[in-house]
Amino acid sequence: MVNNMETLRILGISGFVKRHPLPIYFALVFIISWGSILFLVGPKGFPGEGMQLQRLFPLVFPAMIAGPSLAGILLTGLIDGREGLRGLLSRMSRWHIDIRWYGVALLVTPLLLIAILAALTLISPVFVPSIITTSDRTALLVLSVVLGLAAGFFEEVGWTGFAVPKMQLRYGAFVASLLLGLIWAMWHLLADFWGGYAAFGMLYIPHFLLWVVALPAYRILMVWVYNNTGSLFVAQFMHASYSGSQYLLGPSASAADNVLWNAVFAVSLWIVVALVFFVGGAKMSVRNNIEMD
Repeated sequence: MVNNMETLRILGISGFVKRHPLPIYFALVFIISWGSILFLVGPKGFPGEGMQLQRLFPLVFPAMIAGPSLAGILLTGLIDGREGLRGLLSRMSRWHIDIRWYGVALLVTPLLLIAILAALTLISPVFVPSIITTSDRTALLVLSVVLGLAAGFFEEVGWTGFAVPKMQLRYGAFVASLLLGLIWAMWHLLADFWGGYAAFGMLYIPHFLLWVVALPAYRILMVWVYNNTGSLFVAQFMHASYSGSQYLLGPSASAADNVLWNAVFAVSLWIVVALVFFVGGAKMSVRNNIEMD
């Protein structure tokens, strides 16, 4: 009798998850990521400062990026079972695609940043990229690659691997990209407030709002690439390029100057979106010959 009750309870939970996969996924992502950050930092640790940031960042960063991946893997297994997990692994290992898509995935962000910072450098030398001004280029390069790859590979297991296919079925590709981009931006809030408020102070709100503007635009481009390749592997590298390029190229500037170049970057991403879809006529829908499972 007890075993039967336990089986019914498990089936009931599984059925509820299958009926509401997206709300449960996003709730789990925030619970895992934000809960871990709150546990590590403590309620009195916000905003972070000085040595606390240096001491806890190696713990906070992996705890944060674990949320999307753990939630995605858990729910994929619960909803779709072993077949779903095999499909997820298959999309992660789909690397043999048209090299032009690798060009888009890897080069959009660094080329855009280089162009923006080069133009702004004509106004002030404070906008010279960090890779040029730093005293230890090797350390910065290694850190940028490691952090970028970690963010891309862990986060996109969940964002693109789990959420994107289900959101597209419900909302269509464009709206799904916008919604996920907004959620993606808001998910950064707690960690970014902890790590960034001390640097931005009164300019923190405009600084963060620029994330809210930029990330939906970039997510649109990511979904476009994913729908044309079916490759989670490429989506992971595209995310890695976005994060790593900003670590590598972002100038060591004042809060106001950082807000300025980020504002230009956010607007530029939307210009790229407009050029790709409205001028170039690109389509976001999944190509007929692409398997997404």
